[in-house]
Amino acid sequence: MDPFDDRGGYSEGGAAEIAAENIAARRRGGRKRVCKFCVEKVEGIDYKDAGLLRYFLSDRGKVVPRRISGTCALHQRMLIGAIKRGRMIALLPFTTSGK
Repeated sequence: MDPFDDRGGYSEGGAAEIAAENIAARRRGGRKRVCKFCVEKVEGIDYKDAGLLRYFLSDRGKVVPRRISGTCALHQRMLIGAIKRGRMIALLPFTTSGK
């Protein structure tokens, strides 16, 4: 018996089978997130609203990315600007305490 007979190669489906698996995995991801600010028709994001801005910071003090927060590109840029302003006047942390 040859030990190299079954090398675990690709199945007959090839690339089409892999693409079908990727599509199925994306469908399991759940519903599409919508921008919270677009739904509420927000014109600007206030840097003094620390409670709202903390929602978009991770536990380490980093800005949560768009793919996780669900914000659109425009509001993500506005959000980052507001977070930076809030950090400069000490309303928001740059990092955590590190304990």
